[in-house]
Amino acid sequence: MKIRGKPPRASDRCATLALVSTATVLLVEDEPDIVGLLTDFLAVEGFGVVAADDARGAIAALGRHDVDCVLLDVMLPGASGFDVCRRIRERSDVPLLFLSARGEDDDKLRGLALGADDYIVKSATPAEVVARVKAVLRRSANGRSTSRRRYGRLEIDLAAHEILADGRPVALTAREFELLTLFVTHPRQVLSREQIFERVWGSWGDRSAVSVYVRKLRDKLEADPRQPQLLITVWGVGYRFDPPAA
Repeated sequence: MKIRGKPPRASDRCATLALVSTATVLLVEDEPDIVGLLTDFLAVEGFGVVAADDARGAIAALGRHDVDCVLLDVMLPGASGFDVCRRIRERSDVPLLFLSARGEDDDKLRGLALGADDYIVKSATPAEVVARVKAVLRRSANGRSTSRRRYGRLEIDLAAHEILADGRPVALTAREFELLTLFVTHPRQVLSREQIFERVWGSWGDRSAVSVYVRKLRDKLEADPRQPQLLITVWGVGYRFDPPAA
């Protein structure tokens, strides 16, 4: 399935570039026609574009360029976009959007659980793709300025990897903090055990680790039984983070 739309006129591009500050998008896509079309539309809005056509090229480009956003195809030669996303999230929290011909809910949920900020089906117009790139970048900028979040007695600073309970530090391992971050960034959303495992541990390993680490988080964050429960078990599905009302 091709992305629909016509490239903007060169005169429009020049006029817009003069008004918009440049951010760089890494476009990981193996169809040259789509690369060309999206590059044109992104350029009109003042974005620089670095292109890669497979997983290895994408990871290499991240190391060579200062990238502000990743637009990532799911179906790539050699490795899937999901594999690329997992590798990117091991080293970076750069805003990332999936771009795929597949619009099934399972694929969308898998992509978001792996840490993607958005999932775009290729039936979207190029103008919509650009609009959603802008939206993700705005949310990312706002999130960086408000990385410290308060949930009742808990205060969590995602950027500094710090947690306070009633003003006192709570010691979490790196894996425990990664799991908590996944919950905090998806409030009131039920995450299946498979989604959690794939996002935090990857594709291989013992799935029972999810329940073990959820129990560890509960022991550390919900030590006072008088306080509302934060991590809710949804039987037969997974877990949900229920932040208390402000």
